[in-house]
Amino acid sequence: MAAALVGGSILSAFLQVLFDRMASREVLDFFKEGKLNERLLKKLKIMMISVNGVLDDAEEKQVTKPAVKEWLDELKDAVYEADDLLDEIAYEALRLEVEAGSQITANQARRTLSSSKREKEEMEEKLGEILDRLEYLVQQKDALGLWEGMREKASLQKTPTTSLVDDIDVCGRDHDKEAILKLLLSDVSNGKNLDVIPIVGMGGIGKTTLAQLVYNDRGVQESFDLKAWVCVSENFDVFKITNDVLEEFGSVIDDARTPNQLQLKLRERLTGQKFLLVLDDVWNNSYADWDILMRPLKSAGQGSKIIVTTRNESVASVMRTVATYRLKELTNDDCWFLFAKHAFDDGNSSLHPDLQVIGREIVRKCKGLPLAAKTLGGLLRSKRDAKEWMKILRSDMWDLPIENILLALRLSYRYLPSHLKQCFAYSAIFPKGYEFQKEELLFLWMAEGFINQPKGNMEMEDLGEEYFHDLVSRSFFQQSSGYTSSFVMHDLINDLAKFVSGEFCCRLEDDNSSKISKKARHLSFARIHGDGTMILKGACEAHPLRTLLLFNRSHWQQGRHVGNGAMNNLFLTFRCLRALSLSLDHDVVGLPNSIGNLKHLRYLNLSATSIVRLPDCEYFI
Repeated sequence: MAAALVGGSILSAFLQVLFDRMASREVLDFFKEGKLNERLLKKLKIMMISVNGVLDDAEEKQVTKPAVKEWLDELKDAVYEADDLLDEIAYEALRLEVEAGSQITANQARRTLSSSKREKEEMEEKLGEILDRLEYLVQQKDALGLWEGMREKASLQKTPTTSLVDDIDVCGRDHDKEAILKLLLSDVSNGKNLDVIPIVGMGGIGKTTLAQLVYNDRGVQESFDLKAWVCVSENFDVFKITNDVLEEFGSVIDDARTPNQLQLKLRERLTGQKFLLVLDDVWNNSYADWDILMRPLKSAGQGSKIIVTTRNESVASVMRTVATYRLKELTNDDCWFLFAKHAFDDGNSSLHPDLQVIGREIVRKCKGLPLAAKTLGGLLRSKRDAKEWMKILRSDMWDLPIENILLALRLSYRYLPSHLKQCFAYSAIFPKGYEFQKEELLFLWMAEGFINQPKGNMEMEDLGEEYFHDLVSRSFFQQSSGYTSSFVMHDLINDLAKFVSGEFCCRLEDDNSSKISKKARHLSFARIHGDGTMILKGACEAHPLRTLLLFNRSHWQQGRHVGNGAMNNLFLTFRCLRALSLSLDHDVVGLPNSIGNLKHLRYLNLSATSIVRLPDCEYFI
C-alpha cells in the first residue's frame, strides 16, 4: 500500500508531455508528409520509453549516488531539447498550414520554400544530435544499476514516533494544547460515540509534539479507560494498525490470527470502553481503507476520541468528525527560546552575547519551524567560535548536516505525484517572501506545459486549480497573512523547491549572474542593477531559457531598468522563451521587433508597464 502513495519521478510527467506532443496531429502530419524522416520520430519515442521505466528508481538513488544525479540532469536537459524541437516542428506545421490557405505572391512562395528547406535540414540535424545524446544516456542506465520501478527506499525512512515527550522540545504551544484538550475532554457527543480530531501542518512544525503533550496530560490520563499511540507513517496497513492498537490496549495477539479475528477481537475489547487513540503521521487519504479501520472502533464507549496528525489536508477531510486544527509556526521569540535550550547549557545565552546576536539571525531563517530551531541549536551546541556560527548563518539550509530537517521536508515532496512535483519545483523561481496570485502561477504552468490536457468538459484552468489546491492542502503553499487572495511559501519550502529544481531553475538577486547554469531553463530577477548588460553576461550561455520573469524592483531594491538595447539582445538570445514577464516595471515603455523571434511564447505579462502598443511584427499580426 505504501508504494501506491509514493509519487513518480518529476521527469516522468515531463515525458508524458513529450509523448503527447509526439502524438499530436501537427507533429505526425509533418513527419508523415515527408518534411522530416518519420523513422527519427519513432526512434525518439522508443528511447523515451526505454528510460521512462527507470526514472522512479533513479530519482530515489540520486540522493546518495552523484553519478545517478548527473545522469538524470543530463537526461532532463536532453528531454528539454527534444521538447523544444518538437514544439518548433508543431509551430512550423501550423505556419505552413496557415500559409497554404492564404494568398501569397510567387516571390513570397519561393522565399518560404527556401526557408522551409533550410529549416528542415537544421531540424533533422538537431534531431540527430538529440538522438545520439539520448542513445548514450540509454546505454548508461544499466551501468548505473537502474531498475524498473522503485527499489531503493531506505534513504528516506523515518524513525517511528512514540508517545514519550521531552519537555525541552516544547515551547510556545500552550494555546494549542488547551485547544486540543478542550476537544478531547468535551462532553458534547453530537450523537456520536467517537470523534476524530485532525491536526494538520507542514513537516517539522510540531504536530507530533503537540499530540504527545495532550496524550500525557494528567486530565487526559484520568478521562479515558484505554489509550493507544500508533505511528502509522507511509505504511497504512489496516490490519497491522489494528494489531498495533490491540497490543497498545494490552491484548495478547496470536500471530496466526486472521484479519477477521483481529477486527472481532478489537471490537470486543472496545465495547463500552472510552478510549483515546493517536494515529501519528498519516499519509493515506483512501476513504475505503479508513472505513475498514473504523468499523471495530465504532463500538467504543461515548466520549472516545481519535487524534490524527498529518501534513495533508485531504487526509484530514476524509477522517475528521470535527473541524481540522491547523498548527501554525512559532513566533520568533518562542523559536529563539527553543533554539537557545539546545544551543546553550541550561538555555542561558547571556554568557555569549556575540553568539546571541548571530543566533537570533539564525533563528529568523527557521521561520517559526520548531524542528529547524531545535536541530540548528543542537548543531551549534558544541561550537563557541563566532566564525562557526556565522558559517551556519550564511549557508543555505540544504548545505548543512541536518538530515532530520531535510528528511521531514523531502518526505512531503517524495509523496507528491509526478505532475505536482514539476509544478512545485517550478515555484523555485519565486524569491523568498514573494506573494503570488493563484492565477499568476496557473498561467505560468500552462505556458510551460505542466498541466495535462483535461478530458471531457473540464477546462485547463480548472485542472490547474486542482493542482494548486492540492499543493495548498499539502502545506507547500500558504495563504498570505497580509492579503487573503495571495499565497506564499515558507522559506524552507522555498529552499526545498530550489533544491529539487537544481540548476534548471535560477533566480538572481543582486549581482550573482555568474551562478546561471548552462542547463538553466527558468530564470527570474528579483533585483536588477545597471542597464541589463549584467543579465546577459551570466545568462547568455543559457540559450534555451523557457521562462524569464522580472519582478517588481521597487518591491525589492531600487535599480535601473533593463534598457531597450539589452532587451533586444535578450529576445535575440533566448528564442525558446515560453513565459516572459516584465510586470510592474513602469520604466519599460516599448518592446523591440525582435520579440517576433519568440515563436514558442505562450505567456506575456506586461501589466503595469508603460507600454501602450505592441510592435508591428509578424508575430503579433
